[in-house]
Amino acid sequence: MSPQRPAAACPCGRLDIRGKPLPFAQCCGRYLGSDTPAPDAPSLMRSRYTAFVLGDEPYLLATWHASTRPAEVKTEPGTKWLGLEVREQREIDATHAEVEFVARCRVAGRAVRLHERSRFVRDEDGRWYYVDGSP
Repeated sequence: MSPQRPAAACPCGRLDIRGKPLPFAQCCGRYLGSDTPAPDAPSLMRSRYTAFVLGDEPYLLATWHASTRPAEVKTEPGTKWLGLEVREQREIDATHAEVEFVARCRVAGRAVRLHERSRFVRDEDGRWYYVDGSP
């Protein structure tokens, strides 16, 4: 995992109430590398984006629901993540939610745009997990 300075802006781009970027330690840094679960599906989605930026493969696996989790996750070396836009978030019911987002990156000098509607489920312990996504 790449080092991240706690005072640096969080890679997910979340803003505070004044419109200033939230520091990593006050945003996704609270969840990565800790036992503190993301409180809702949008926060989990943002923290998973941040995990991709930082190459935190263990976090990606730990937050993937067991019913759809792959045996391993490999982040692409040399990927330059450029930003995240959350387009829509909706709670379907108390244990299901969806988040639509666009993530932009550059892989081997080529621009890539990932547009997905991700589905999340909350377990009986209150933890949210990524299930799957569709374009």
